[in-house]
Amino acid sequence: MMHYFRYLLLPFSWIYGLAVIARNYFYDAGIFKSTRFNLPVIVIGNLEVGGAGKSPMTEFLISLLQPQYKIATLSRGYGRQTKGFFYAGKNSMAKTVGDEPLQFKQKFPDITVAVCESRVEGVEKLQAENDLVLLDDAYQHRALKPGFSILLFDYSKFNQPHFMLPAGNYREPFSGRKRADVIVISKCPQDLSTENQQQMLKKVKLKEGQQLFFTSIVYHPFRPLSTTLGDASFIGKKTTLFVLTGIANPKPLLQNLRKQSAVLIHHKYPDHHQFTIKNISKLVAAFKACAANKKAIITTEKDAQRLQEPALQNLLAGLPVFVAPIGLTFLNDTAPGFKQLIENYVRKYQKNNRIHTE
Repeated sequence: MMHYFRYLLLPFSWIYGLAVIARNYFYDAGIFKSTRFNLPVIVIGNLEVGGAGKSPMTEFLISLLQPQYKIATLSRGYGRQTKGFFYAGKNSMAKTVGDEPLQFKQKFPDITVAVCESRVEGVEKLQAENDLVLLDDAYQHRALKPGFSILLFDYSKFNQPHFMLPAGNYREPFSGRKRADVIVISKCPQDLSTENQQQMLKKVKLKEGQQLFFTSIVYHPFRPLSTTLGDASFIGKKTTLFVLTGIANPKPLLQNLRKQSAVLIHHKYPDHHQFTIKNISKLVAAFKACAANKKAIITTEKDAQRLQEPALQNLLAGLPVFVAPIGLTFLNDTAPGFKQLIENYVRKYQKNNRIHTE
């Protein structure tokens, strides 16, 4: 039913698409102002709404560059209840800075993490004290002209029709890929065939200078949500897993968990959903009513940030709640080539390089 309803929305998609094409033309022609900064600015984004693996890519870049440079990340801060420019600190909450920025700060406490609706305003505030800025989900923010753009496509959706909103999920036409320096097909099967890769390469139609990479999700061992919990070694095929998600696409997580447990009970919420006492009470009640001998609650790193509210922590106290961390790996042994591209770009601004001396 939803499939046919989307087709009814196509006329509105055409109107929206024309507006986006006109907007992009005005930026490309210089009619609309686009600000460039005198320090490395790397944009990580996608054409669709929803998850394409931007956070794992951002964290990959942080790990690559942090040993040599003072890094700042700048996000819009989706799901936060504040407006304007904010720094994320060790005691920040997701409702103040958003779940993904909070995740960056907790995993990389020595970098600067900030949020701001206006990326231009945000970079202006960050540029004096940092060597480079990573812009998470800013590919459509044309008011800022990045020095390097990384565009991600979710493998599972890549061959679907590229319909614009509201009939589809695209924020701008597929032709928008031409602005990217690097295109990444993310969340690929680790055994993705050469034939399949060649088919996607033909569809992308790389322009001169562009490069295409393929990545897969890597699932790391579960970690406890609370430091008072033990490890997750008891989890196995006979363990009932209650899965709590508020992300755009939980399918890869569920597929991975099915390899570890035969019984999954999914409590699913929209992306960036602010969990309420009612939501978590429902989860806890279902968990306690379950008669399984072995059971646990699994959530994502992003969702874990929204579970830090004291009232929610109290509800979950004493329960075996574990977080499923993820990373990424490059297929075809192409990680060195990708790293070299990034490092070469940043080195162009060597005069702004301030190696850590603290």
